[in-house]
Amino acid sequence: MTALKHEDLFREAWHDPTSTRYELSPLDVNKVLEDRYVLDEPLVFTRAMLWDLETRKARHPDVFIPGVVAAGSAAAWGNEDVFARKSTQRLWLAPETYGLVLEQTKLDHDAQTVTFIGTTEHRGPDGDLLRATTAQPIFHVEHSVGGTETQPLNLWRTVHRTATPDARLITTFAKIEANPRLPEHIEIYIRHILGIPLTYRPEVSAKCDGPHPNDGGR
Repeated sequence: MTALKHEDLFREAWHDPTSTRYELSPLDVNKVLEDRYVLDEPLVFTRAMLWDLETRKARHPDVFIPGVVAAGSAAAWGNEDVFARKSTQRLWLAPETYGLVLEQTKLDHDAQTVTFIGTTEHRGPDGDLLRATTAQPIFHVEHSVGGTETQPLNLWRTVHRTATPDARLITTFAKIEANPRLPEHIEIYIRHILGIPLTYRPEVSAKCDGPHPNDGGR
């Protein structure tokens, strides 16, 4: 793999005035759990749990964000903390359509940050040249864990390499932020890794008809 300075590339793209960027407000996981969910047993979701989730999801996005990534389409190869990833994802502006997304990924355990740098092409694990979909701009994503051990914050921001800022993407991200649910990957971690069933409170359930939306989990 080509050595990259993932954080520098993300920062450069973020400060490029032609890019389209969006940062979700910090999400207090335990507050959302308390206000909007009913759990079968008490749970204090910790910062360690949130980071464990991020490290799992980085390699297995089809498991933790199945509403976005096609089942069985994900693969990761490279080193333990610096690796390439491919997955077939719903397009941001045409979610009924899927396309191949290629990302060079870095896990920073000290900062508890995962940086995904999108790329147009990359050699696959078997050496074949893979090419990302051209139906949408290349994008980068940064997942971070903030807050304290017992009050963790889910942090997420993305930058799309557009020719000019795209208001349609901003509208899509704003809809994601307005959704009352936790991101899909956190719900899945609680249900399937921690083994704790959870349901929405009635006032939230009424707003959650249909499948989980594309969320800030990819």
